[in-house]
Amino acid sequence: MSIAEIFRVLARRWYVMVPMTLLSVLAGGYLYTTVPVTYESQSQLALLNSSRVARPAPSYGNTLAYASGLLIGTADVLIRALQSAETVEVLRSHGVTDEYAVDFAAQAEGPLLTLTVKGDDRRRVLEETRKLTEYAAEQLEALQKQARVPDGYYVESARIVPPQQPVSQPKSRYQKVAAVVVLGVTGGFLLSFLLETWASARRRARCLPGLLDTPPVPRPGAGRLRVLLTRPLDATAVLTGYLALALFLPSNLALPALGGAGTPANVFALLGLFWYLATWCAGRISPAPGTRPMRLVMLVLSLTVLLSYIANQDRISTQKEILAADRGLIVLLVWVALVVLTTAGIQDRKRLDVLLRRLVVMGSVVAALGLYDFFTGTNIADSLRIPGLNSSVASVAVLDRGSFTRPRSLTAHPLEFSGMLAILLPFAIWYAFDPARAGLSRFRRWAPVVLLGGGLPLTVSRTSIIGIAVVVLVMVPRWKPQRRWTAIGILFAAVAVFKVLVPGLIGTITGLFSGSLNNADSSTQARTVKYPKIYEYFVQDPVFGRGFGTFTPERYFFTDNQYLLTLAELGAVGVGCLLLLGLSGVHNGGSLRRLARSESDRELGQAFFASAMVALVIGATFDTLSFPMFAGVFSLLLGAGGSCVGFVRREATGKPVTAEPSSSPPGLPGPAPAPASPGPAVPSARTPGSSRLLEI
Repeated sequence: MSIAEIFRVLARRWYVMVPMTLLSVLAGGYLYTTVPVTYESQSQLALLNSSRVARPAPSYGNTLAYASGLLIGTADVLIRALQSAETVEVLRSHGVTDEYAVDFAAQAEGPLLTLTVKGDDRRRVLEETRKLTEYAAEQLEALQKQARVPDGYYVESARIVPPQQPVSQPKSRYQKVAAVVVLGVTGGFLLSFLLETWASARRRARCLPGLLDTPPVPRPGAGRLRVLLTRPLDATAVLTGYLALALFLPSNLALPALGGAGTPANVFALLGLFWYLATWCAGRISPAPGTRPMRLVMLVLSLTVLLSYIANQDRISTQKEILAADRGLIVLLVWVALVVLTTAGIQDRKRLDVLLRRLVVMGSVVAALGLYDFFTGTNIADSLRIPGLNSSVASVAVLDRGSFTRPRSLTAHPLEFSGMLAILLPFAIWYAFDPARAGLSRFRRWAPVVLLGGGLPLTVSRTSIIGIAVVVLVMVPRWKPQRRWTAIGILFAAVAVFKVLVPGLIGTITGLFSGSLNNADSSTQARTVKYPKIYEYFVQDPVFGRGFGTFTPERYFFTDNQYLLTLAELGAVGVGCLLLLGLSGVHNGGSLRRLARSESDRELGQAFFASAMVALVIGATFDTLSFPMFAGVFSLLLGAGGSCVGFVRREATGKPVTAEPSSSPPGLPGPAPAPASPGPAVPSARTPGSSRLLEI
């Protein structure tokens, strides 16, 4: 269905769309005027060690010199005490009735605490911040008295930043308004198409042509814009738009009213889901046969997240956690949209191959930008400013390890960058070996492999090396001996090239692994020390967890492990769903290898297998699904694997590869064929050397 048809339906059913839109706008305006403005005030405390503990005592008598990192444990005990249910009740009796939070100060290297109070009364918030700050100092002393600390050994507190004048926080109000407006417009959109479908069915029942049976055709001499609006869209075009936004815009930029989930790529994916629903309601598209399993897996994951969301309502949650849970539902819907569009929306095997080639080329561009960051010591994402978009996370400075800059290209973190390259590398290798592209120049076939594979070690992370190892162990043993030994020789030659071109890189990487094995690496220690803390949160809600997206680093801590994060957020059931998701991708690859009738399809199946295995393994090295670019591309690859299995299974059984459109009722002509899209023809993946053109 084209964009012009969608607007034609909305114009025909204006009596549904207009009232729903007006009601949502009025409801949003009512919320804007009635929801009180939230004010926030903060203060900061530093913990100071006693002079008897500090040895030797500083001769200049500066008490602030005792604020060392050795008091981190004491600060953590104080934070837990101030956030306990008993303390909440005590503070309520003291007049602190608004929401408050106590945590380590951002980017603090010592025991520096930030105390925050939020409320809708400016004066009361300021007074409550003062009371909370005073009570924190009293609680520190009371804890030490209870522990019978000798006199002279008491840890003291110093008010570094006094309670600040409350500042308005309109974001929560804007989010509520945006949610109501979006909900109303979405409801009007769906009701309009449901009514149109019902009306078309009634007309067909009377042997009359349906209202949506004839696609619009541009008039002779129509402008370019009208031609574009009337051109039929397909899922590959929609997903290409998503990939362009996801990979070529910094993943930390989002629409202000929607928070971290409101990236342009996510919004476009949701619009793509609406396009699919409208096209399906009009009878122009039907889910491709044999592609249901991946949608069922996403259904299981969705039910788990919804049950966790409901369970989260039974416990006392902060406003930030509630908003984080809402954002989690939006992110989940984006993943569902990507899987639905790839499995049910792509109707032609050639168009699926085009989508995968475009993904490889776009990923190569991201890798090239990362190489630029590494050799120039810059961060290209920091120089991009998009009007109307704000950063949803704190700015990430240029990171380094040893003497090397860790590139992140347009991703949010070097770990996300390395994960992206690792899951795309198998498809670049498939692309280079595919007989259908044997007529292309070697540069065009092998440049993506060089960029993606060469960019992985430059991230100077264990994740990248583990990703390369998984790809090699999964793909190389399945190759013929000549190719296998050639690949092993190239790997050793690549190590030698890196030792010459980037001196010290190989030593730094091997030092990372040796330090991890000896437990001498600070990064590894920072990860492992959090494992017992995760268990404390897991036992509180062992079945469905605390709620998807609620275990935020701002309130808790970075887990650097997707399985541990899922254990805290979705419980044991969520970890099972996460494993099911990854194993479904592995199953897609294995099914393709088993059912394929051509060597190209068998290697494509091995690429899906390797990519899914990489995602499963590196999930233990960082929280993969917390990063929007990686999570979106991973969901798209899962759906693409399920779609490809459906196509190959129909090929194996002799059924048509291209899904048939919905049939018209007897006695009526079928829908008019859609006008052919201008542009170069898509070369068949089954015909070696059929074209020298790479469709991007």
